[in-house]
Amino acid sequence: MNLKILFEDTHVIVCYKPAGMPTQTSKIGSQDMVSILKNYLYKNQKERKEPYVAVIHRLDQPVEGILVFGKTPFAAKELSSQMQGAGFGKYYKAVVCGKFEEKSGKLEHYMVKDGRSNLSKVCEPSAKNAKSAVLFYKVEKEGMEDGEERSLVNIRLETGRHHQIRVQMAATGCPIWGDAKYNGKQLKGGRQVALCASHLEFLHPKTKEKIIFEIEPEGEGFRKIFF
Repeated sequence: MNLKILFEDTHVIVCYKPAGMPTQTSKIGSQDMVSILKNYLYKNQKERKEPYVAVIHRLDQPVEGILVFGKTPFAAKELSSQMQGAGFGKYYKAVVCGKFEEKSGKLEHYMVKDGRSNLSKVCEPSAKNAKSAVLFYKVEKEGMEDGEERSLVNIRLETGRHHQIRVQMAATGCPIWGDAKYNGKQLKGGRQVALCASHLEFLHPKTKEKIIFEIEPEGEGFRKIFF
């Protein structure tokens, strides 16, 4: 894998995670972003010790996009604190199957995760372990593919639940293109999920300067339909 570094200093490293690559995995012998970054940092440092790489947030394995990691305990603590507050901005692009009645809006659901199946679903607020899930969306483009409607949607996450965007889009009747877990009408052929963490912003843990990163999606679902 060709590692794409978007930014690096002594405190943080920001990189692109391709679809199919786990952020972090416990499977022995499997590559993930943490191990790839550790190898990269080890080769580029003078000290022969294991580099420090802290996971601040994650992307689902089939999802592409921007990730930031802490290179020091101080940076990890500061960034993790931002994740709990308002300092972290996570924005996504998605291609969904169908069209929204409202071209922009707020989606609010309650969700629960099934640990056995590693799936989440919309539920009643009173359900055991239910958590609030909130996002904002805006339709950027609409089009057709194979005789079916498609929409390119910009999304801002307000909360960070397991599979949140994928579940909420499916719950509105507009599941994400290529999502074998939550798009029941489509594919079992291993396509890449058309979901990309395309925009990330946070305050630098040391300088407190706001820094912003943006990329264009590279996945099949985006190229085929809208790019």
